[in-house]
Amino acid sequence: MTVTEIKAITKTRFRVYLDEQFAFVLYKGELFRYHLKEGAELSEKDYQEIRQTIVLKRAKLRAMHLLTDMDRTEYQLRNKLIMGGYPEDIVEQALEYVKSFGYINDREYARRFAESRKGTKSRRELYALLSGKGLDSLLIEEVLEECCSGEDTEAAIQNLLRRKRFDPEDSTVKERQKMYAFLARKGFRYEDISRVIQCE
Repeated sequence: MTVTEIKAITKTRFRVYLDEQFAFVLYKGELFRYHLKEGAELSEKDYQEIRQTIVLKRAKLRAMHLLTDMDRTEYQLRNKLIMGGYPEDIVEQALEYVKSFGYINDREYARRFAESRKGTKSRRELYALLSGKGLDSLLIEEVLEECCSGEDTEAAIQNLLRRKRFDPEDSTVKERQKMYAFLARKGFRYEDISRVIQCE
């Protein structure tokens, strides 16, 4: 394999290209240790050693760090690692590593997310937010079915009404229409809105 290009990312980090293909990101000291410079040959043994002992180890540590920083879905973590310059196969190995410890669990993530927000968001809004985190639509539906009851929907509407300082009894028809429209945009169904506003 020939080192065809070494591109600086920062003063100390570099993207290494082998035979015109991106291979991995290394630090300056690692380039020096393996005598990597443009035009140099890299043996298969050194190539595998770099991937397994440096790049994979770093990807696993990065994945662990990203998860201590904040809870993430598998999709979010994969994207973060790919954006960090890790090759896709290395990313998959790092994901398997953190999954083996139970640090990524999309169902549990979705459940916690829905539980923490069901009192302020409609089911449709929760679905859109979870979908945006790369979660499977069937999994989202199952979790929302488990977590969100009609009572939760009513509580969410009541919370929004309180936050907007809206009192249905002291409101005009126009104000009620405006509130209906606001709640509908938030993803609440007309029947649910009517039930809460009439009960208030």
